[in-house]
Amino acid sequence: MNTHSATFAPSSDTSGPGVLYGIGVGPGAPDLITLRALAALASVKVVLAAASPKNDDSLALSIAAPHLPQGVEVLRLDFPMTRDKETLRAAWEKNARITADILRSGRDAAFLTLGDPLIYSTFGYLMRTLASLAPELPVRVIPGITSFQEAAAKSATVLCEGEENLLLISGVNTPERLEKALALADSAVILKTYRNAAAIYKALALSGRKDAIRFASRLGLHDEVIAKGLDNVPEKPHYLSLVLAPPLRGE
Repeated sequence: MNTHSATFAPSSDTSGPGVLYGIGVGPGAPDLITLRALAALASVKVVLAAASPKNDDSLALSIAAPHLPQGVEVLRLDFPMTRDKETLRAAWEKNARITADILRSGRDAAFLTLGDPLIYSTFGYLMRTLASLAPELPVRVIPGITSFQEAAAKSATVLCEGEENLLLISGVNTPERLEKALALADSAVILKTYRNAAAIYKALALSGRKDAIRFASRLGLHDEVIAKGLDNVPEKPHYLSLVLAPPLRGE
């Protein structure tokens, strides 16, 4: 499978297959979509929006909606929220085959994803599955602004400087792994905080970051929340929540 993310230029080969663009639409605000993403969205014939079978809405689609050309076909792809490997594999293969059929018809398609397409994104699974089923089909990845970049900007949090490291952690981890990871990190970002909040908060407190952390939820949306310190975080965070754990610099 041919993948790259060079400066955007629409495909000039109208006789071959279409191109799949994996597009990061940013964390929530429609004006945080990149110029390259806008150029790609203006050129495609089909927009693919991932959604849960239990939910008719696609936040990524609503973010991109103001930028979509009139008449573009929007196709929903269902990705179940489950850990069952067989159910997930079946969904990835079904959606990869749908995508392959679109590209083989000569139409370019854009797969929309929150944040960046290659960071905890459904697009990564689709891209790998498509590569195994149809490696000849071209894919281009357009990076997006991540939620933790936006959270750092809105809270004026310097995530790392000098020789400091920055660790990106999934909150869907055991308490032991969370504590070990935080012990090794000068600075950390914890995504997916909604499912394991109590263990995450405990690990942060044990790391000495109780008062330093920044909590952010639903960035760029009408009910956005940004808070400082563990005393101000919700017991049950929203699905779109994260924690910044910056270095303890003695500031």
